[in-house]
Amino acid sequence: MIYTIIDVETTGQSNRITEISVFKYNGETVVDEFTSLVNPESFIPTHITALTGIDNGLVADAPIFEDIAQDILNITEDTTFVAHNVNFDYNIIKGEFKRLDIEFTRKKLCTVRLSRRLLPGHRSYSLGKLCKALSIDLVDRHRARGDAQATVILFQLLQQQPNATEVFKEFLNKNSREATLPPNLPKQTFNALPHAAGIYYFKDKKGKVIYVGKAKDLKKRVLSHFYSKTKKSLEMVRETRDIDFEISGSELVALLMEDAAIKHHFPNYNKVAKRTVQSYAIFSYEDRKGILHLASNKGRLVPNPIITFYNVRDVRLFLEKLCAKYNLCPKYCHLQESVSECSHFSIKNCKGICRDEETAENYNKRVLEAIYNISDHKEDIILKEKGRHANEEAFVMVKNGEYLGYGFIDKEEQISHIDDLNAFLIPQKNSVDIQKILRPRVSNL
Repeated sequence: MIYTIIDVETTGQSNRITEISVFKYNGETVVDEFTSLVNPESFIPTHITALTGIDNGLVADAPIFEDIAQDILNITEDTTFVAHNVNFDYNIIKGEFKRLDIEFTRKKLCTVRLSRRLLPGHRSYSLGKLCKALSIDLVDRHRARGDAQATVILFQLLQQQPNATEVFKEFLNKNSREATLPPNLPKQTFNALPHAAGIYYFKDKKGKVIYVGKAKDLKKRVLSHFYSKTKKSLEMVRETRDIDFEISGSELVALLMEDAAIKHHFPNYNKVAKRTVQSYAIFSYEDRKGILHLASNKGRLVPNPIITFYNVRDVRLFLEKLCAKYNLCPKYCHLQESVSECSHFSIKNCKGICRDEETAENYNKRVLEAIYNISDHKEDIILKEKGRHANEEAFVMVKNGEYLGYGFIDKEEQISHIDDLNAFLIPQKNSVDIQKILRPRVSNL
């Protein structure tokens, strides 16, 4: 079997290649080499220069990736792609080829995962620390050729270990996923993930939760992260040392569990999910003429909202429906501003409060009726969901329009009243995010 042992240096932020080194190895000796600086066609940050020594001036006259693409295709053709944390280097190179509309597919072997299996017991499996522990001479650390050359020596050492032939064969088996998993994640940890709905936690070397996700199928969803080529996924899986999970039974409960877990752990890679969801609330007030208005504003500015939405369009559509149903005035529902009297293109049933053709008392009765029907008919609702196993059911509890939490209950339990579920309730905090999750299922939230 022929191997190409590869290392790349990149710009970091944009993951463009600044240097590449490829050693072609026939299982006994190096038979070819390709090493080149690469003009990334993007800026190299100063902290990357401090690490690698490669600056913008050094690569200014270097070939761009397109100029060397054929050389890389030629030297790696019909070989197994080998690297220390192979998914990083492989995905970076694959991404460069994708920009050229060229498909790049090679078998892969990871020297981190091979080292963990064949050279157990080391405190760290980073290239630098592993080479030091094994007395491998590593020259020009964080330069492509120096790192690739050290990886060649490490690879030769791995070949010499007992059971190396069997382990290499196992890792190259297309069903083993050894080349797909993060370099520092034990295979048995991934294998323990079930094909079930729930949430999962990616943890770093200190056991800190760095990402929380939810899934209908935990194993499939986690695996998708390992195939992802995005910068966030590449960085996240490199840091991952462990994965924990909780089964939810249903996707809805998984969504609720995920929201609570993110707010508890504030993981580094859940930045989008940690953003505050913007809400918009409808409220009422009385003007100097004694006329009740219905208006809207950002939720944080409304202390006692009548009802809350999550985009301006839904607020407007809801107010239009109220106007049509209760013969309210578009002007006093703030669907039209700075007008002396309403002239809405579709709402024509205003009884004339804006033209002094109706008393404030009569108009306000209809406004109060609308408010009453929106806010005062909030029910106690129990949403039944699939349990975590065949003899269990899950439930989500909403009382008076407020989310209280979720729980799991054996199907043989006798429940005659909603209060009987309190013993099985896992209390949770209500929030704008939760209301957004539940709104499609609970119309009175």
